[in-house]
Amino acid sequence: MPNTTVLVVDDDPPVPSALLDALDQVASSVIRRTLGRLRNDPSAALPAADVLLAPAQCGPEAVRNVVRRLTGRGADPVVVVYTEHGFEALEPHVRAGHDYLVPPFLPALVGARLTSCSERAVLGRTVQETDARTELIRYERELEIGREIQAGFLPEDLPVPEGWEIDVRFRPARQVAGDFYDVFELVHRRRLAIVVADVCDKGVGSALFMALIRSLLRHTAENSGLQHLVAAGSSLAADRSGIRIVGATPLLTAVSATNGYLTRNHLSQGYFATLFFSVLDPATGSLVYINGGHNPPLLLDADGGAPIPLEVTGPAVGVLPDSSFSLGYAQLDPGDTLFAYTDGVPEARCPHGGFLGEERMLRLLSGPALRGKDLVERLDTAVRAHTGDGEQHDDVTMLALHRPRSSGRPTAAVAVA
Repeated sequence: MPNTTVLVVDDDPPVPSALLDALDQVASSVIRRTLGRLRNDPSAALPAADVLLAPAQCGPEAVRNVVRRLTGRGADPVVVVYTEHGFEALEPHVRAGHDYLVPPFLPALVGARLTSCSERAVLGRTVQETDARTELIRYERELEIGREIQAGFLPEDLPVPEGWEIDVRFRPARQVAGDFYDVFELVHRRRLAIVVADVCDKGVGSALFMALIRSLLRHTAENSGLQHLVAAGSSLAADRSGIRIVGATPLLTAVSATNGYLTRNHLSQGYFATLFFSVLDPATGSLVYINGGHNPPLLLDADGGAPIPLEVTGPAVGVLPDSSFSLGYAQLDPGDTLFAYTDGVPEARCPHGGFLGEERMLRLLSGPALRGKDLVERLDTAVRAHTGDGEQHDDVTMLALHRPRSSGRPTAAVAVA
């Protein structure tokens, strides 16, 4: 048994001298410890070993305790017990899967038995590794299926009104994401709903809730029982001046109903979402919105002034039952851009852990007016450069709604990487 380390633990009876002589000839290294010392000093260091040799009289549980202390120092050792008499002590070890040695302790016999044990252990580990690889491949395939299904919840084609441009960049940190965005028409195609949201946590759980929350918001907004009355001018929602806002009712209904459903049925699971849900009047550029605990989207004016944040108007969705959500209002004039994003942008980390940061993000957004496409590209380039070869820790989602100074054909760009 070349390059084989044997750890011998014994008490009473001591290891037979013939067995020790045989081990000295067939093993590359023999290390001895006593069970009494190991019991009295739980912190005593144990070397890594290929074979653990112990007296059968010590019992399987005592052997397992030694193996537990060796776990994490490489592959678990092959367990072999020995006895010169009292062969009935071997039975519980055999039932536990341990091998055994009995006299005569001749070097050739001891070497052959330990070699056989090692080969079986290697084969067992190979089978385990193969099973683990097979399970990993199956898991990755299931994640890929989940990614494909989740991609179906994101709009492939955005309904962009004439005279407007919408550009999106979406890069999940993993195969499935908790971020999502949505753009769809409301009120007989007279209004445009725009959503950017971030479900807490990452992985499969947040992806499932992303699909649920996105579906609840869109379905409720599109099928709000009052939106047909709203289209006829009977909305109960009004802005600060008292003017009724077409599209505010389905907005409020969708967010409130989604929050109610989540807190009634899924509060114990601990998932929630921050979201920015807005309704645009393409004809006038007026925007009514709810910001539920989300990073404030930024209104960038055509003259390059300081970005104006659209502040929070309510809590995250799915946290508090009977939450109250108020409306916010904004105006997009020709040349203006609304930039909405998730925290994966300012919290992008470099390989040493430093964040991109809000201040740098604002500097990148400031300056002369740019098209939304240019802004999204500028930010995404900065995020990728900052992350470098490091891990992408969070989903990155950016959406730019731009109103060009001169009317033209509507454009939309969606990038998923």
